[in-house]
Amino acid sequence: MAPDLNSLDASFSETRQKLYILSDFHPAAVKYAQSLFDCVLHTDPEAQDWRSNATAILVKDYYIEEKDLLAAPRLRVIGKQGVGLDKIDVEACAKHNVKICNTPGVNAGAVAEMALCLAFSVARSVPQLVLRQRVHGESIRKETISGLLLSKKTLGVVGMGNIGQAVARMFLGGLQARIMAYDPYWPEQSDAWAPIPHKRVHSLDELLKVSDIVTLHVPLTATTKDMIGYKQLSQMKRTAILINTARGGIVNEEDLAQALEEGLIWGAGFDCHTVEPPPLAKYERLWNCPNFVGTPHIAAAVDETQIATINAATDGIWNFLKQNGI
Repeated sequence: MAPDLNSLDASFSETRQKLYILSDFHPAAVKYAQSLFDCVLHTDPEAQDWRSNATAILVKDYYIEEKDLLAAPRLRVIGKQGVGLDKIDVEACAKHNVKICNTPGVNAGAVAEMALCLAFSVARSVPQLVLRQRVHGESIRKETISGLLLSKKTLGVVGMGNIGQAVARMFLGGLQARIMAYDPYWPEQSDAWAPIPHKRVHSLDELLKVSDIVTLHVPLTATTKDMIGYKQLSQMKRTAILINTARGGIVNEEDLAQALEEGLIWGAGFDCHTVEPPPLAKYERLWNCPNFVGTPHIAAAVDETQIATINAATDGIWNFLKQNGI
């Protein structure tokens, strides 16, 4: 929740803390941050010296390693747009008593819509048809095309957090999907999933074998890297669609290309790659698969979500500093 600027403690409001904004953010979000802080923008030469001077920083796609923390003795809090922390050394932050304020759940609706968009795009071959018409100049006869229906199919949700819940609700409400969920770390009794009719399974293999659409919503960690490889793809239905709007690396990309070439699954829609932005030189094989749809990690790239996630991270910084009297 945004702080009430009218009720600030006088002692806190008289001295405006500096906030080093180290990424390029939406102008509306920058303006909001400037209403709370004395902001040093990433374009300001002073931003290069944040390690020496910063108490608080706001970042997006920015790596924070232990060497940065060692060089930043004044740093107390990092605001991180979005939920992913794979570019921040979380253990080192804990070791150096640096708070991380990320924004889980704020972008859930936008990512859920992207998962749905990718599923439809793959099921009906929309990008491929547009490419054939616009680029190759084909006149495509409709009777030569056969897609998949997504209504009343089984959706397998891997990762039962905020985004997984949002995707499940969207497929359930819009497509009357049957929901299966898998997450070895999610509490057995969860109020968040109680209103969502679903069957929880306790092995990934069980979910893969029966799902028509598999959608991934887990962080990239040592245990989730290459979670889906050729073996897992071989277990899926030949008419299955794999969706990844989480992180590149959760699915082995070479194995996926081979599986698509061999027709092991119907297709795949990815909003993330191991290399981002994804270059043609690396992904030509995968992108040449007609039933693969790839986008450059744009699920949250809508103004409303960008502003909301940045503002939430800014609020997190402001509340942390106020609560700790900094």
